[in-house]
Amino acid sequence: MAQPSVRGRTDRWGSLVEFWFRAHATLVYVFLYAPILVVVLFAFNDTQGVAARWQGFSLRWFDIALHDPVVLKSLANSFIIAIPNAILATLFGTMAALGLQRVGKRLRLAFDGLTYMSVIVPEIVIALATLVLFATSFDVIESATGAKLKFGHTTIIAAHVLFNTSLVLLLVRARLSGMDRTLVEASADLFATPWRTFRQITFPQLLPAIVAGFLLSFTFSFDDYVITTFVSGPGSSTLPLFIFGQVRRGVTPETNAVAAMILGFTLLMLLIGQVVLSWQARRAGRRDGGVAAVVVSEQV
Repeated sequence: MAQPSVRGRTDRWGSLVEFWFRAHATLVYVFLYAPILVVVLFAFNDTQGVAARWQGFSLRWFDIALHDPVVLKSLANSFIIAIPNAILATLFGTMAALGLQRVGKRLRLAFDGLTYMSVIVPEIVIALATLVLFATSFDVIESATGAKLKFGHTTIIAAHVLFNTSLVLLLVRARLSGMDRTLVEASADLFATPWRTFRQITFPQLLPAIVAGFLLSFTFSFDDYVITTFVSGPGSSTLPLFIFGQVRRGVTPETNAVAAMILGFTLLMLLIGQVVLSWQARRAGRRDGGVAAVVVSEQV
């Protein structure tokens, strides 16, 4: 009797392995996104208060959430904190990346270690350290000048900028390392000023990483809970703090509606960044992968 060939057995096992990998990937995506879809679905639930029991389609919980003064106040606080944080973190991170490009190797390695440490350290440790720093500094300032400082929007913004600057720095540094340096050298050979070289050569190539860093900083600040909890003060409660407070008393359709609107806003920000980068890439005559591709490639 003829024995099955080695190649036939290999092909059979290969197809089984491929099927298993595809099934495993499908299950992972279902595990990641099914809860999000459930939250969005039950935000449209026409119920009186039981969020987990479907009773028909309705938009009234979105209307209730948009007319809730506590939700609107928390939303305003989230924007007041996230926008300045994104601007400052993007500015400081980009400037630091450009500055580290011109320092010695040993100093650059030291700063790289500090940058990675701020990203790797657990967020709860950063939150506690920031709280101790602010509390100690406020006590020293009050004893020296008599001025009484309080926790609020400023302390939250400062704490978020401290963390998000490292993210922007890593993204821009990675983009700089892959940038074509011959264009900068050619610009210098043509007697262009450093500012003109940066404006016409360096900045357009860094723009995808800068936009990605801005969007990440904004999103992380808008969605942050741990650091915000430690350094917030009276009247500075953000939307994540509101949602957590609501969840402790039980999930309601209003909470689902707020979460769905946050998700929609995050996706809208990503879409706007994608459109801006695609438009800029078409003007420059090249094809970039957009915000998502920049975030993935630069972090890898």
